[in-house]
Amino acid sequence: MKRVSVLLIVVAMTLGLTACDRGVNPADKTELIVFAAASMTETLTEIEAKYEAAHQDIDLVFTFDSSGTLKTQIEEGASCDVFISAAPKQMNQLEELNLVLLDSRADLLENKVALCVAEGNPADIHSYDELAAALQAGTVLLAVGNSDVPVGQYTRKIFEHYGIDEAAVASCLTYGSNVKEVTTAVTEAAADCGIIYATDAFSAGLTPVDTATADMCGQVIYPAAVLNTSAHQEESRAFLDYLTREEAATIFEAVGFTTLGK
Repeated sequence: MKRVSVLLIVVAMTLGLTACDRGVNPADKTELIVFAAASMTETLTEIEAKYEAAHQDIDLVFTFDSSGTLKTQIEEGASCDVFISAAPKQMNQLEELNLVLLDSRADLLENKVALCVAEGNPADIHSYDELAAALQAGTVLLAVGNSDVPVGQYTRKIFEHYGIDEAAVASCLTYGSNVKEVTTAVTEAAADCGIIYATDAFSAGLTPVDTATADMCGQVIYPAAVLNTSAHQEESRAFLDYLTREEAATIFEAVGFTTLGK
């Protein structure tokens, strides 16, 4: 019996050491829920692996969607620690509802609004000027974001810049509920061209034929903040701080983001 007991103790100790070698017990990890704009899917997925390797007590859980959809979910009580929007508007709206820790908010990144065409450029579009003319002539099918998502809102500013009435060119438009859907419409040639972010163009292997200026649609700023409903505010602040550092900046800049620092 004593020999059996000793063996059991040895086995238990071995299993315990093995568990330690594997890192922190999943049950002891702090889960940080991050809601982020769909255009950050690739970069934050890469950052996730690096951050968790360096912070084994943290489990990052991402939800990617349009900033408008994510904002609505937060307003309706969805559990979320960190919000990263593709435009200030959605963050401002949460701030007005006192859902954002003001001293945690920072402009994290800048993107560009790019015009991309389907393979072979079926409508022969090479610039926003040519796109505007083709829309008014009814000779192009353009993929755009819905009006409640940032990429769609930037698109409508471009329409205003060119004096385009969206209702008048409705037959030339096809809609996506977030930038990934718009990008897919272009890569699958379901549309002649689409207005997306430069970073999504990079991730999809598309080369923009034109990029909107700030005069056309304003700056594309991504604000980030910790929510005041977060149960892990210290850990959330640490993650946001990491996103401003060189290791994360290298990942963001590789796909076309401009990092804005703290």
